[in-house]
Amino acid sequence: MPSLHRVTHAKAAVNATTPDHPDEPHAFSGDQLVYVLSAPRSGSTLLQRMLGKHPEIHTHPEPHLISPLAHLGYHATVDKAPFDHINAAEAQRAFVDSLPRGEADYLDALRAYANTLYGRALAPTGKTRFLDKTPANALALPFLSKLYPDARYVVLTRHPLAIFSSFADSFFEGDWQAAHDFNPIVERYVSALGRFLRERPVPLHHVRYEELVAAPELGLEHIFAFLGLENAEQAADYGQGEAAKAGMGDPIGVQRHQRPVTDSVAKWASALVHDERKLALAQRMLAGCSKQDLAAWGFDQDSLWAPLEGAKGEPPKRVVNSYTLKRRLLLALKKDVDTRWHGRLLRRVKYYCDVILRD
Repeated sequence: MPSLHRVTHAKAAVNATTPDHPDEPHAFSGDQLVYVLSAPRSGSTLLQRMLGKHPEIHTHPEPHLISPLAHLGYHATVDKAPFDHINAAEAQRAFVDSLPRGEADYLDALRAYANTLYGRALAPTGKTRFLDKTPANALALPFLSKLYPDARYVVLTRHPLAIFSSFADSFFEGDWQAAHDFNPIVERYVSALGRFLRERPVPLHHVRYEELVAAPELGLEHIFAFLGLENAEQAADYGQGEAAKAGMGDPIGVQRHQRPVTDSVAKWASALVHDERKLALAQRMLAGCSKQDLAAWGFDQDSLWAPLEGAKGEPPKRVVNSYTLKRRLLLALKKDVDTRWHGRLLRRVKYYCDVILRD
């Protein structure tokens, strides 16, 4: 029989979304939320799929609800918007400060919005927890921990260079410099998650990727215990049955395997042994991270570079997928677009589209 705790949550989730209760967004509560926090390419899709095998957990690929809320102007702002975002932010701060409870009232309003969406996604499933694993959430943690202090946070870390190597291979065909120019994810995420792990402003459970794939059943048992759920012994076999779809940040996915494997734990090291420029960039990236943050992730100087000692000097295979093929096409079309024939054609098509779509 399901526990009284789970039944209560299930009823609350249903009440939040049925037509008979259209005005009850708060029926969904923060303690029904599970956030998997990680940098991109950390194995979060793998963990999401395993946790999603639990009968009480529903998940969806990277909903990206939190980042826009964090950058509305009161807590953080965007760099560019189709309105005067600087004046809007100043006006919003002044307005929120005039409310009876100030920031608390503002957070209540944002929470009502997110509760409605999370709750209505959860209700049809009959499950009691919603899992959000959007990597960008890790860059809005001061805001997110204020918005949902009662949620459960699972922090997944992986060797920073393994993360970056996977990022470069997946999106930039192994070009580390282009990947770093586009997004210095190591420096950004090590700092954000390192601070979160050190300060622990909310309940959290730290999971290391290397340990998870080596002993997935044990790692999952600890996570489920942290979430207050019964253990799901078959969750490590994520390839069986219905699986969560890959999100926008996961063009390769984890479809090739039925359960976790360890063959990619130190694959990144061969790229550095083979290429001095990549090694130099790797050293600069890690030098830009504080020792305290790296230690919170679970690494010191010895463990950071240890995989290089046993690495083979074989160049990694270039990854080709639908994302990289689209990127090749877009870069080819973008090159000299102002002087080539297709640039004129694109601008003409854009003109007619603007005319057709204009109000």
